[in-house]
Amino acid sequence: MIKAMHIVLAATLLLPGLAAAEPSVGETLAKKNGCFACHSVARKVIGPAYKDVADRYDGDKGAMDKLVHKVKDGGSGVWGPAGMPPHPQLKDDDIRTIVSWILAQK
Repeated sequence: MIKAMHIVLAATLLLPGLAAAEPSVGETLAKKNGCFACHSVARKVIGPAYKDVADRYDGDKGAMDKLVHKVKDGGSGVWGPAGMPPHPQLKDDDIRTIVSWILAQK
């Protein structure tokens, strides 16, 4: 009986941590749409790390609109010579979800 209680207690303590480890909707959309081919959360790949993007735009009230535009239309020169291709096929709501997730990576 005590062993069973320990198992239940351990499961109760561990399950919230497992749920938190699941990717968010924004991260899932970023992966599904190929964003991780050029970016990662913590280090520069071809494009900047998402943590660096979040740091750069921290406190910028216009960041969401700027970054949604950048994802939708593409661009270059902000993070170096590599350009970001446009993603016109993405829905604006999905882009906003991805950008919200990116901005939370500080």
